[in-house]
Amino acid sequence: MDSIRKYFPDLSPRQTEQFEALMPLYLDWNSKINVISRADIGNLYPHHVLHSLAIAKMTSFADGTNIADIGTGGGFPGIPLAIMFPECSFTLIDSIAKKMRVARAVAQEIGLTNVEFRNDRAENVKEKFDFAVSRGVMPLPDLCKVARGMIDHKNQHNAYPNGVFCLKGGDITAEMAGFRQVSDAVPVSEWFSEEYFKGKMVIYVQL
Repeated sequence: MDSIRKYFPDLSPRQTEQFEALMPLYLDWNSKINVISRADIGNLYPHHVLHSLAIAKMTSFADGTNIADIGTGGGFPGIPLAIMFPECSFTLIDSIAKKMRVARAVAQEIGLTNVEFRNDRAENVKEKFDFAVSRGVMPLPDLCKVARGMIDHKNQHNAYPNGVFCLKGGDITAEMAGFRQVSDAVPVSEWFSEEYFKGKMVIYVQL
């Protein structure tokens, strides 16, 4: 939790309580259903929660914003963002039922009331959203292709036009070759000083 408090010192008592509850919950669930590498579960806060919150450093979603998390797995980045933006609505989408079971249970245990869950492929979701978020679930061109049909192009009420925020790491040169739609890309190391974040990016694409 120290890394969360360090970079987000203005959390409400409720948000602090919810973030603090994540470690025991994920430790318990991960012992039953492996959604985070067992070698990495001890790094839950810096590697998973804080990484998810890089999107909250890049933009502050306006109250009432409707956001889809494509390929949420065990709830990242959707659950940390839902804690950070309690007046926004999040729909966490994943085709793997056991991962959705973990995300749903964690959200219920910490009292998140602004999240819904879809155990389905994102391509099958027909609702419209202001934004899609994702954490390295597929190459960016593929993600944008999937997200394009989900984005509401009519109603805009955020600083960034409706589109996709994606967390990426490593060398993405190959997947970006020939893809010229990126509107903004910021190194996570601009906000977080830990060595882990070197080479990681938040990428925004207007759709």
